[in-house]
Amino acid sequence: MNIPKLNTERIKTNLKEGFNELAKGGFQKIFSHIDQLNIKKGVDTMGIDKFVNQCALMAAGSGVITGIGGLSTVLIGIPVDVINLVTQQFRVTMAIAYHNTGNYRFPFEDFFKIVATSLKADTGVAISKNVMEEVAEKILMGIGSKTSQRLIPVVGAVIGGTINYLFIKRIAEGIKDEYGQINDVYVPKT
Repeated sequence: MNIPKLNTERIKTNLKEGFNELAKGGFQKIFSHIDQLNIKKGVDTMGIDKFVNQCALMAAGSGVITGIGGLSTVLIGIPVDVINLVTQQFRVTMAIAYHNTGNYRFPFEDFFKIVATSLKADTGVAISKNVMEEVAEKILMGIGSKTSQRLIPVVGAVIGGTINYLFIKRIAEGIKDEYGQINDVYVPKT
C-alpha cells in the first residue's frame, strides 16, 4: 500500500497566511460578533469559574470534531477550530475583565491589549499590525504544536478536545494571574 506524503511545508505556509489574514482584520471581526452584554449576564448567572469552564468545553467541542476523523477532519476542521478557539479566548478574556472591573463594554483596542498582554506579546504603546501578527503567531504555535497528534482517528478527537480545553483554561489562569498589571494599565474604570 502506498501512503501519500503530506507536504508539511505547504500546510505550514497556508496556515501562516491564514493567521496573517486573521491579524489583518479577523480579530476585530470576531470581537465585533461577540455580545458583550451576554458575557456579563453569563458571568452574573454562573459565576466566573463556571463561565470559563463553559468556554473551555465549547473549545473542546471543536477540538473533538476536528480530530474525530483523522486527516480528513483535521484539514477541514482546523480553520473552524481556530476561529472557535479565538472566540472562546476572547469570551474568557472579556468575562475576567468584567469580573474584575464591573465594566463589560470594551473598545477593540483596549480589549486587544488585554489579549496581547495575556499571551505575553509586546504591546508597546499602541496596537499595531505587528502586535496582531505576534498574537496570531502565538496562537498558531499553541495550536500547531499538537496538530499532528490529531491525525489518528478517534484518538485525535480525545487529544484535540483535551488540548483545546486545557488551552482555554490555561489562558484564563494566565489572565487571572496577570490581571492586576493589566487592570492598572489598560482597563478603564467605570
